[in-house]
Amino acid sequence: MLILATTRESVANFVEALLLVYTIIIIAYIFTSMYFNVGGRIPYSRWSRSVLDFLRDVSEPYLSIFRRFIPPFGPLDLSPMIAIILLWVVGDIVVQLIRG
Repeated sequence: MLILATTRESVANFVEALLLVYTIIIIAYIFTSMYFNVGGRIPYSRWSRSVLDFLRDVSEPYLSIFRRFIPPFGPLDLSPMIAIILLWVVGDIVVQLIRG
């Protein structure tokens, strides 16, 4: 029984870590998007383009779900904030179910 409890805790901790990493990726994508919207430019290089493409490819499918239902209020796009909050609420429920 102790091994099962340890395994469940390890899986729950892994899911929490995944949630944290995905949240950081979304926040990094939001900040890079804001930087480019105000006219910022990063000099072209392969590694920076690869990082920016990765952030977009990983974040945009999840955020586009919320952008369909939540219209932007002027220059503010509130869908990432709601997406992150919902991610953490559902993730916390899943983690609690895994822990038992």
